[in-house]
Parts: sequence; C-alpha cells; structure tokens
Amino acid sequence: MNHLPLIAGLIIFLGVHRIPAAPAFRARLIERFGAGGYKGLFSLASALGLGLFVWGFGLARQDPVLLYTPPAVFTNVTAALMIPVFILLVAYGLPGRIAAAVKHPMVLAIKIWALAHLLSNGFVHEVLFFSSFLGWAVFDRISLKKRGAAGATASSAPLRNDLIAVFGGLGAYVAFVLWLHQIVTGVPAIY
Repeated sequence: MNHLPLIAGLIIFLGVHRIPAAPAFRARLIERFGAGGYKGLFSLASALGLGLFVWGFGLARQDPVLLYTPPAVFTNVTAALMIPVFILLVAYGLPGRIAAAVKHPMVLAIKIWALAHLLSNGFVHEVLFFSSFLGWAVFDRISLKKRGAAGATASSAPLRNDLIAVFGGLGAYVAFVLWLHQIVTGVPAIY
C-alpha cells in the first residue's frame, strides 16, 4: 500500500511533537539523555518523520485515490483562509497584540491551514495528511489549555511588531502563491 510511508511519517512526526504536551515524560527523557541529547533525538525523529511523510506523499500522488470532489469555489476559499495563516506564522515570532489575542498563533495557523486545504483537496493522501495535522493542532490546543499554558500574553511590544506580522505575512503569502507553493509542493497555488 503506497500510503504506509505517509502514515508512518505522520505518526512519527506528530507523535514526537506531542512530547511537549506530556511534561513528565519529557522530563524523564531529558533526565535520561540530557537536554542536548533530548533535543538531538527530538530533531532526529522529527526529521525522520518529515522525510517519511514527504516521501510517502509523493508515492501516494503517483496512484491517487479520490475520496471526494470539492466544489471548485473552495479553491478560492482556501486561498482566502491562507492570508491569516501567514500573518499568524509571522506573529508567532513577534511579541505583540496579535499573538496575545490568539494566545497560540502557530497552533491556530496550523488549524486554519489544515482545514483550508481539506476544503479544496479530496484525494485520500491529502485527506490523511491535512486531517492529521488538524487533529494534532486541535488536540495540542486543548492540551495547552488543560496544562495552563497561557501562550502569548498582552504585550507592551511596539505596534511595529504587529505591523511587521501583517505586512510580512502578506508578503510571504504573495510569494508563496506566486512562486513558493509550486516549488515546495510541485502544485501551483493558482490554477
């Protein structure tokens, strides 16, 4: 079955990214391997999972199985939903009002990105890929809330940070739509 590498990669990659949500388990790993060893193993496992799911996605593309056919208009919905994704990704690295308002901008960006792509992609490998990330992000947000991980808080950071997030995100969005999506995925963002 050509979906096995994709599934294995997703399990490894997203499984490793669940470790921070289990502080006691993470602490045991750090105690056993040291902080540097833990980071090294985390990075190695993440790279293995990433490599497997990229390879698996490519294999699955060679013999795609259609699960559903989304309405053509959903491509435009996906494109529109991606605008806040890029703004949130830039805001993630900048203290400011945007990050404080959404608390966990990276997790929200992943949820929107995955949902947007589920709306416009109906092949089994695409649904596996995007629904896995959506499920992980939903679970991660619930876990963060239960652990009391407040995320970004109200900031006295300059308004400049939010302007950088908005305009930097818009610039990244335009670059991705015009060039980078094709380079990264092999599929043009605009048909």
